[in-house]
Amino acid sequence: MTELGKDLHRLASFLRLQQLARTPHDLTVPGGLTPERLHRYRCDAAGISLLYATQRLDDTVLAALQDLADESGVVEQFLAMKRGAVMNRIGGYESENRQVLHTACRDLFHSPPLATEASHEATEELAKLRDFLLDLEEETLVNGRGEPFTDLVHIGIGGSDLGPRAIAMALDAYRLAERRVHFISNVDPDDAAAVLKGLDLSRTLVNVVSKSGSTLETLTNEELTRAAFARAGLDANRHFLAVTGKGSPMDNPERYLRSFYMFDYIGGRYSATSMVGAVMLGFILGYDPVIEILLGANDMDRATEKRDIRSNPALLLALLAIWNRNLLGHDTIAVLPYSQALLRFPAHLQQCEMESNGKSVTRTGEAVAYPTGPILWGEPGTNGQHAFYQLLHQGTTVVPVEFIGFRESQRQEDLLIKGTTSQDKLIANLLAQAQALAAGQESDNPNRRFAGNRPSSIILAQRLTPATMGALLALYENKIALEGFLWNINSFDQEGVQLGKTLAGRLLAHLAGRRRETGHDGAAADPLGWALLTAAGLDVRGR
Repeated sequence: MTELGKDLHRLASFLRLQQLARTPHDLTVPGGLTPERLHRYRCDAAGISLLYATQRLDDTVLAALQDLADESGVVEQFLAMKRGAVMNRIGGYESENRQVLHTACRDLFHSPPLATEASHEATEELAKLRDFLLDLEEETLVNGRGEPFTDLVHIGIGGSDLGPRAIAMALDAYRLAERRVHFISNVDPDDAAAVLKGLDLSRTLVNVVSKSGSTLETLTNEELTRAAFARAGLDANRHFLAVTGKGSPMDNPERYLRSFYMFDYIGGRYSATSMVGAVMLGFILGYDPVIEILLGANDMDRATEKRDIRSNPALLLALLAIWNRNLLGHDTIAVLPYSQALLRFPAHLQQCEMESNGKSVTRTGEAVAYPTGPILWGEPGTNGQHAFYQLLHQGTTVVPVEFIGFRESQRQEDLLIKGTTSQDKLIANLLAQAQALAAGQESDNPNRRFAGNRPSSIILAQRLTPATMGALLALYENKIALEGFLWNINSFDQEGVQLGKTLAGRLLAHLAGRRRETGHDGAAADPLGWALLTAAGLDVRGR
């Protein structure tokens, strides 16, 4: 086991930063934002550039942030995580007590990899995936009529849906022409009904993703989908795939055409580069693009091992998050991709950040003495400019922003209109927003005054490719893990979602008991829950 970290507020470098935060860099004064600063405050790795001149810091603050990284041993903790240390734990208390090895899914290209056994297991699963995809391509795996499969329904929830869905949407431009993917996640029956309506189920595979094999929402949606296959006169067992833990109830060849494994050391929200994402992505993209995603992620993982914050984008982003959250007092962050393909990427990051770092106890079980994870949200630009940017520029709440953009369009279908392409207009808007937030504008008309000093970072890549997507995914996964190490919290469990699940289970027991008319006395067993049901008009007696 690795040693747990130190609390942030006990570090000498953090106390120094508190002093510096009293007079943060002013971006609005003459010389506050210069061409030289814009070129010098840039960090590059894995094909991604991080421009951070529009943050409220200077060289003195950067040096103090470097000291914070060194004093906290945050990179050493990241390396310990990659090597298989038990990082998912709370010292002295019952906890999951697990390794955290999502990076092993893409650490297959080192010789040897840092986590040999986990990387070997990932290699085995990739080999199974390659064989499965080859069977589809060569049409040795077909439906009952000898026809190839054209569609795949991906059933999962939380980390089994958000990351994979975001990547699938981001890389739709690379999708095989004859393949389509659909997603069912919400236990709302209308979600499943809408997805299944109009599909040719005879040519559809269903990929069910649940590590435990017992996730209620996922199993409910699986049964709804199996019922649809039965109504169509099809044997669901010849159409369903499983991504699950080895030995789980879903690890059953009698019910699933193929099974792929996910492991306890890979958390749901960090699982997109495991079989959780790879099976679906392989179906719609092919095997080689999946490998490109893993290579891009691995490149960023390796960059995250560097101790110099000016060469490590994930570490620099994490430290900027500490600067803005803990020292400048900003409670929220907006991730704004200027790419329609990244429509659902902020939703994935919302889960990854807030489920990971929405914690109020340290890794020793004590109450934290400082704010932890910020509220993360976002939508694509330029649409967002016509929605919520008014608050970003002139509202009373300062919201730090991370802009994401690409120098080239993904599909390369564009026109010159009034002297510029649509991609020119897109990237110009991104850059202009960062400049406007930072520098602001003076005006005699108070309604047209922009205060400025609203921090942002710009994340740029050449083009959104599978490799770039992998690097971008790993950039944020690593940033979030590093934040947790700095805050000395456990970023790899999610106890906060359990209480609601437990109470929902009680309410469902009440409803099931009333439907069966078993004499279930919900009012006596759980008076508050029973009162909630009846107040909501859900007395099911006689249904």
